[in-house]
Amino acid sequence: MKIPKIRWWIAGLLFLSTVINYVDRQTLSIVAPRLTKELGLSALEYSYILNAFLVAYTLMYLGSGVLVDRWGTRKALGAFVGWWSISNMLHAFAGNALQLGFFRLLLGLGEPGNFMAAARAISEWYTPKERAFVNGLVQAGASVGAVIAPPLVVFLLKFYDWRTAFVITGAMGLFWLAAWMWLYRLPKEHPHITVEELNLLEANQPKHPPAKVPWRSLLGYRQTWGLLLGRFFSDPVWWFYLFWLPKFLSDKRGFSMEQIGMLAWLPYLTADLGSVTGGVLSGALVNRKWEVLRARATGMWPFALLMPLSILIPYTASDTIVLGIICVVTFAHMAWKTNIMTITNDIYPTHVVGSLAGIVAFGNGLGGTLFTWLTGWIVQHYSYDAIFIVMGFMHPTAYLVFRRLVREPIQLKEA
Repeated sequence: MKIPKIRWWIAGLLFLSTVINYVDRQTLSIVAPRLTKELGLSALEYSYILNAFLVAYTLMYLGSGVLVDRWGTRKALGAFVGWWSISNMLHAFAGNALQLGFFRLLLGLGEPGNFMAAARAISEWYTPKERAFVNGLVQAGASVGAVIAPPLVVFLLKFYDWRTAFVITGAMGLFWLAAWMWLYRLPKEHPHITVEELNLLEANQPKHPPAKVPWRSLLGYRQTWGLLLGRFFSDPVWWFYLFWLPKFLSDKRGFSMEQIGMLAWLPYLTADLGSVTGGVLSGALVNRKWEVLRARATGMWPFALLMPLSILIPYTASDTIVLGIICVVTFAHMAWKTNIMTITNDIYPTHVVGSLAGIVAFGNGLGGTLFTWLTGWIVQHYSYDAIFIVMGFMHPTAYLVFRRLVREPIQLKEA
């Protein structure tokens, strides 16, 4: 049986794998108010558990691409999803901080492979003009997962317990895995692809792909360090809201689990809107014939200037206003992030963008790891107040570093 436009069914599976990826990683942060009390975990112990995930996640961003190249897209993504799904289910058996941290580390080893495998699938199954759309679809899956996780997990908590929540959210990936292993093959090997679609895809494959560039050579360019440090200073803000927001709302603002389920998804929805807004703004400037790097930078600084609003959070009595400020901050962060991520495609040759993405993602994970530990230490010994003040200055700092180091497209040195 031939399936017309089968590549769009594959795109749907790539979207769903990213949704599940974010639901699984967020389950812990949503059950944290209840889990930390039941297991007697301090804020610092909770930060260590989060860092177990982040350390593994950061290192595997560098290693998962190698596994995708070695195993192929079908086997690699299947292995990653199966690994992280089972790892998430194992959280249900944790009885102390060490066990929970170990299962969290296992989760972090599997999750980054989703994005490396998706990038390869996009290069295998889509024409050049379709690839940006499918890549955007995959990124949208992250926001959708972050939006649906709070109400879904709180619903499971209401009728079951936190251990069951891990089992059920983890099992979602195993159902996805069955569909993926049945559907995905390379176009030329696929029994269900139509002749028309196969001809379209083969006509758009490059005849002579560019030679690979060793990723270590990219570290010799100041632009690489500008992007890496830009993510190092700015991305920890996102990790805070992803992993600490439900616990902050419960501990400091007195939110019940039902209120968290009803309201905690709003900052992730505004983050999704921000990612679109940031791209539209800089894209409109490019269409007006602005130089591309100048357009992206102009699309970044207004949102960097919004981030100091977080300083007001500790001094605001109204829960509604606090949640509104958080929504503005997550909106601004994702508008910023869309542009700094797009710059990699703007100033680097296409054939090195994958290698560069792994390097820059390392800066993302390293900054998130250090800041998560710092958050746990400060919250345990002082309060959340200092964290919101520090976060207010992180994007302006990142912008200054970025503008100092990233001034023009790179010119790769000939070997």
